[in-house]
Amino acid sequence: MTFIETISNEQVAALPAIQYNGEIVVVETPQALTEACEHLSKQTIIGFDTETRPSFTAGVTNKVALLQLYGGGKCFLIRLNRVQMSKPLTAILHNPKILKIGAAVRNDILGLNALRHFTAGGFIDLQEIVGKYGIADKSLRKISGIVLGKKVSKAQRLSNWEAKTLTPQQQLYAATDAWVCVEIYQHLLSE
Repeated sequence: MTFIETISNEQVAALPAIQYNGEIVVVETPQALTEACEHLSKQTIIGFDTETRPSFTAGVTNKVALLQLYGGGKCFLIRLNRVQMSKPLTAILHNPKILKIGAAVRNDILGLNALRHFTAGGFIDLQEIVGKYGIADKSLRKISGIVLGKKVSKAQRLSNWEAKTLTPQQQLYAATDAWVCVEIYQHLLSE
């Protein structure tokens, strides 16, 4: 199957929505992080994304507040403003045998390295591989539209990821962003 090279915002808007409907685990304690790492370390492929509280002031950048990792039927929303990046977590991010699939991963890795240094391994950036399939668009929303024929909602993108509690809408948005990366990757490989 060949993919179209580009898709307009209007065409994406007309597509049916796609969203994650599996288990979401919000990780806010060291014990929950240990359990998440135990599960994720057994996976061979993980969906990856991060969220940062937006800054509306020029020159001000906030730290990564949320790390989303999807694998093995669960999506872990790791609240990095509540728990520290542990050695088991950085071991997963370093392990070249566990593929981490994301979009624009370079900036995400830089943000995570600001919290705790690690050497990234096994990362696959959808933005870098879609060109091999003739796709010119680079946003996750457009890549999803082209590859899956479905749109990913971006309604929660500018919400407060450092809030005391993540809303159900934030949780669903964050989980979908990590999960859909795996869906896109596997669909590309099946072509």
